[in-house]
Amino acid sequence: MRRAAEGGALARRALVARLVAAGVVSDPRVVRALEVVPRHLFVPAPLASEAYGDHALPIGHGQTISQAANVARSVELLGLSPRARALEIGTGSGYQTAVLAQLCQHVFSLERIAALAAGARERLRALGLRNVSVKVFDGSYGWSDHAPYDGIVVAAAAPEIPEPLVSQLKPGGRLVVPVGTASRQRLLVVRRLPSGRTRTEDAGEVAFVPLVGRFGFAPAGGTEGKAGAG
Repeated sequence: MRRAAEGGALARRALVARLVAAGVVSDPRVVRALEVVPRHLFVPAPLASEAYGDHALPIGHGQTISQAANVARSVELLGLSPRARALEIGTGSGYQTAVLAQLCQHVFSLERIAALAAGARERLRALGLRNVSVKVFDGSYGWSDHAPYDGIVVAAAAPEIPEPLVSQLKPGGRLVVPVGTASRQRLLVVRRLPSGRTRTEDAGEVAFVPLVGRFGFAPAGGTEGKAGAG
């Protein structure tokens, strides 16, 4: 058991070192968060040996744990302070949730699929992360009960910037969201200015699963979908 834990820590540090060397992430706080969260615990056991490759992996229900580089970029772009409150759209396995929990005061996370939300809660609880709230809901609406947020991150691709999420940002807050088609997107950073207006920056091309919901994509064939992947 101890040898396996040490091997996981080495693989984790190696993955983070590759992300730093590639210029994906540079904020020391984000680097440290990525180093301490055991990514292999957030994938199905048969795939644990692949957890520290920089690629998405299936987590069930037709969903994936996002590529580590995409998690690192999205989280760093939020620019969260230790006292910040963040909203995550798409809990998925809970991996990105756990990373966010290292960086801010509280993380509110929304997931469409109840089974994924339940699994994420269990993993987060096992890691002793108490500054996280997970709710089953259509994430494209956001979570207005706890708004406004310092940062909102969407772990799935929307056809356009979801307006409800913009409205739940604090002045000075940031929304990080992939926008485009179901197969090709750009990672956008929407900043809410003190005036109430917004400024949008393009952070490059990414690939995420579709955001399913009222302000996202319709479920394929009318089947249940998910608000994101993490």
